[in-house]
Amino acid sequence: MNRLLLILFIVLSSFSFSQAQTRSTQGTVRNVDPIVRFFPNPATTLVTFDFQKAYERGYSIQVYSFLGKKVFESKNMSQRTIINLTDYNRGVYVYQLRDRSGRMVESGKFQVSR
Repeated sequence: MNRLLLILFIVLSSFSFSQAQTRSTQGTVRNVDPIVRFFPNPATTLVTFDFQKAYERGYSIQVYSFLGKKVFESKNMSQRTIINLTDYNRGVYVYQLRDRSGRMVESGKFQVSR
């Protein structure tokens, strides 16, 4: 049951954060620039995460399989982080970018294809 809730949370948060939109106090939707850019998508052997805004130390990234299993974690990310995908199965993966305090600041998904 807990695993199902984790999967549901990851999927729902990835949809809300991957849209890169937020609501202002007036209730209107405005676009927000993403903190990181990742490429290529779909990926085959490597995926690269680049910070778009002023880089601050202390960000961490976690990558989950679509079933909710954590497959990668990097604390204190550098300005460019490259993840080797050779041990990853074909499918969709969700990433979560967290700040120093552990708060999720961005989420998205990428596909691994072979």
